[in-house]
Amino acid sequence: MIAIVSAPTNLGLRPPTPGSVPGTAKAPEALREAGLHAVLMSQGARDAGVVLPGRYVDDPSRDPLTLRNQLAIVEHAQRLAARLVDIRRRGDAPLVLGGDCSLIVAAGLASQVTGRGGLVHVDGHTDSRHPGNSSAIGALAGEDLAAAIGRHLPEIADIDGFGPYFDADATAHIGCRRDDEHLDEVSETLALTIPADRIVVHGAVRAAADVLATPRLDRGFWLQVDVDVLDPAHMPAVDSPDAGGLSPEELTRLLEGLAPRAWGASVTVFDPDLDPTGAHALTVAEIVATGMRDLGRDVNA
Repeated sequence: MIAIVSAPTNLGLRPPTPGSVPGTAKAPEALREAGLHAVLMSQGARDAGVVLPGRYVDDPSRDPLTLRNQLAIVEHAQRLAARLVDIRRRGDAPLVLGGDCSLIVAAGLASQVTGRGGLVHVDGHTDSRHPGNSSAIGALAGEDLAAAIGRHLPEIADIDGFGPYFDADATAHIGCRRDDEHLDEVSETLALTIPADRIVVHGAVRAAADVLATPRLDRGFWLQVDVDVLDPAHMPAVDSPDAGGLSPEELTRLLEGLAPRAWGASVTVFDPDLDPTGAHALTVAEIVATGMRDLGRDVNA
């Protein structure tokens, strides 16, 4: 059974404009309004509640070698991880509706406890900025994959001594653009990297099959999906839209292939502040309702 968890965090993002806060915290309720919860629950899912984050604070005096909202991110990750562990021990598959992709830290902590192992990171960017390749760290939503595999500050990449949360050779990245500045590093580090243009050319079904054929990913993984993997022609309601992404149909087919083997999943970075009519919420809801319908079905097969 799918257990829907709302995690309305914006802690990992930069302010969109001075004095404002990112709108991703509104995403779970925007998706509820778009009918996502009703559709999933009609298919047998249950509502597993909400894990609220701390207050967003853009501190101009923050040490540049720390993350924005660092303590609040750690505290939220610990509480969300506990919820995910509980859901998994009940035999259900958690579907986390974010929020920004700093949520991957909670998934990593839970993965260490439940022993589920791998990570499939679907994102329009590699999100692999870290202290070893940049002097401009600070927004975890652009650094979450680096943190997930242990290439970040120990305060975020080794919470409670559980890091690295995912082994690099049990991690796949799907969906970045060819001009991503960290594509070469990620390709050399991870078990599998599939840029978006390969999916456009060769198809989402083949991409999913390649993931499932990868050693250490064939028996279960956490599935992190950032909707900026979509082309902005279809999904402009994200903080960093970049041309060259997937269509809704391609993303849906990719998720249909991956979700059955995932023990849980998170969907992130949709920003309702950039969707005044609610049209893009409907797009995300349809993709998730169809693509994630069989989440966790084959994990123990």
